[in-house]
Amino acid sequence: MDAALGYTASLIMGITLGLVGGGGSILTVPIMVYLFHLSPTMATGHSLFIVGVTALTGSLMYIRKGHVDFNTGFLFAIPSVVGVNISRGLILPKIPETLIHIQGFILTKDILVMIAFATLMLVASYAMIKKRDEPKKNEIKPLTRSLLLSSQGLIVGLIAGFVGAGGGFLIIPALVFFARLPMKVAVGTSLLIIATQSLLGFAGDLARGFTVQWPLLSIVASIAIVGIVAGSSIAHKIQEQKLKIAFGWFVFLMGLTITIEQFYRLSL
Repeated sequence: MDAALGYTASLIMGITLGLVGGGGSILTVPIMVYLFHLSPTMATGHSLFIVGVTALTGSLMYIRKGHVDFNTGFLFAIPSVVGVNISRGLILPKIPETLIHIQGFILTKDILVMIAFATLMLVASYAMIKKRDEPKKNEIKPLTRSLLLSSQGLIVGLIAGFVGAGGGFLIIPALVFFARLPMKVAVGTSLLIIATQSLLGFAGDLARGFTVQWPLLSIVASIAIVGIVAGSSIAHKIQEQKLKIAFGWFVFLMGLTITIEQFYRLSL
């Protein structure tokens, strides 16, 4: 039963990513943890592959339409890849399985990862619910713009590596504000960045001996790809802002539920 729900949720995740260009990938880790029963650390690694191949499929569709800025994308993606591998290769392995154990209070690595992920969900939901104003056209020198984009890329990569989500809700505003890309180009470029950082982060996991459940990974990724193709094909028929707000409230409720559950586990 859980597996069937997991496959259905994977399809919904892909459709959402295709419809709004971001946000859907934040569902991947909860799907892997709660429906396929992987540990949070393993789920974040698997999520990188699923998010990566799904975003790559979406980015190819945007490339065909000419809605990807490659120069800006790689300026952001290169430090982002570095950030992912710092998180996956240096930070996560250094975190002990039990961080705090005081008189029955136990904070484990898995709980920390899920609390961090739930926090990201709450932040992402706010970004989707809040009406986005047009960015002010401040003059930014090219060198300053490049440094800001690169530093943002590093930060997004560190977050993505830790929680296994693409971070599109962080990438798109940076591309619109700093690089001054039109929204459609920012979405397409964001998908290319997410694909690059996620797949190279996953490759780094493989090089470090990460255990992969390939049959499960292949099925979930294939279903998500079908979803993003379907979502992209009907995106023009649905009002994007209303969809983002509705999905934002859904993500908020999920993030709140995960937060309550993890704090309940801490109290046991």
